[in-house]
This record gives sequence, structure tokens and C-alpha cells, in this order.
Amino acid sequence: MASVYDNDPTELLQKAAQELKKNKGTQIPNWAKVVKTGVGQERPPENPDWWYIRVASVLRKIYLRGPIGVSKLRTFYGRKKNRGVRPEEFRKGSGKIIRVILQQLETAGLVKQAQKGAHKGRVVTPKGQSFLDTIIRRHGSRRNQKTEAPVASAGNAAATIPGAASAPAAD
Repeated sequence: MASVYDNDPTELLQKAAQELKKNKGTQIPNWAKVVKTGVGQERPPENPDWWYIRVASVLRKIYLRGPIGVSKLRTFYGRKKNRGVRPEEFRKGSGKIIRVILQQLETAGLVKQAQKGAHKGRVVTPKGQSFLDTIIRRHGSRRNQKTEAPVASAGNAAATIPGAASAPAAD
């Protein structure tokens, strides 16, 4: 059975964002239409559905790395800031966006706060895991489905080497 680990993340996030858009628990706040996603950004996102894609991305990240907190997620969504002629420096992503997304996911029942050993943060609930697994089963996009080139046999080795002549071998 396919899981989040062996699925194409881009397709999974697009499908999960469409499903989360239908959910009443994850609604885009009014202020999110004009806000940047971090200090390193120069402008707000152009995609009108960026909020739902970010919610799906945070849910996937919690699924893969949970328990995880706001600080680690801010680091993941950060980027280098263009400082003109000075060297670029890394800046974390917006904490407000991540906190609101986590609150929405908790309200929807997809994540919860937990502690495993010394690590504490959010983990995916069985409902959240079921949500992602259902999307994978329904849409089933697999990673690395490219067809591989056939392996060359010893008698056909010259055909695989560029520039090699395809003359018969002399004894």
C-alpha cells in the first residue's frame, strides 16, 4: 500500500489542499490575503490557494517528522533574504501563519499536542493519518514512475557508448 513516504509530495499537497478547502475548519483568514510568508520574502504569494497548500504541507511535515513544533516549522519554511549588495542571510518563516494553521488543524482534529521522550510538539492523530492515506488511495500518485532504460547486454555494449562504431567484433 502506498504511503506518504513513497508518494510525490507536489501532487499529494495539491490534492490535500483541494480536500482541505472543502473543510470548514481550515478557512483562510482575512489578513492572509496581504501578508508575506516570511521576512525573507519580498511579496505576498500570488497563488490564491496558497493557504490551503501551506496547511497541507504543514500536515505532511508533521506526519513525517512529528512531534514537531513551531520553531522547527519556521526554519523549514524560511529562506535566504536578499539584502542588496550585502551577503544573503537565512531568515525563518512567519510564526503567526504556522501557529494559526496548527490551531486550525487541531480544531479539525487532524493533529494534537504530544510528548515523546524529550521531544514535544504536534503529532498527527489517527484521523489526520486516515485523511492523508485516503487521499493517497484515491488519487494514487507514485514517485519515480519513470521507465528505466533497458540494461545493455555484453554483445550490445557498443550501442550504448556514444561515438562507438557498431562494427562487428574481430577475433
